[in-house]
Amino acid sequence: MHTAVIITVIVLNAGIGVADLLKARFVLATSAAVDVPPSWLPMLGTVKLAGAAGLTLGLAGVPALGVAAAIGLVLFYVGAIVAHVRARKFTTGAVPLLFLGLAAATLL
Repeated sequence: MHTAVIITVIVLNAGIGVADLLKARFVLATSAAVDVPPSWLPMLGTVKLAGAAGLTLGLAGVPALGVAAAIGLVLFYVGAIVAHVRARKFTTGAVPLLFLGLAAATLL
């Protein structure tokens, strides 16, 4: 079951990371709602892709890198939730909350 959670987190973060890099319409709308400038999206997408890559390497036999990636994703999504709360965008904060829970579950 744990491997399935990790694979789910890899796929979701890779997907949203690519969406960030491509500046998908929904990403632009959400980032504008929480006052994140579009110029930040490539960096944010790269962080998500790095987390997915680190988790992949963790599954491939480098467990310390997988743990570091999971911790990084947890911290990233805590920051995302803070951004949503500060902007009072509680409904859009549900997605980062889900991603936070899944990232935390990779550490169990």
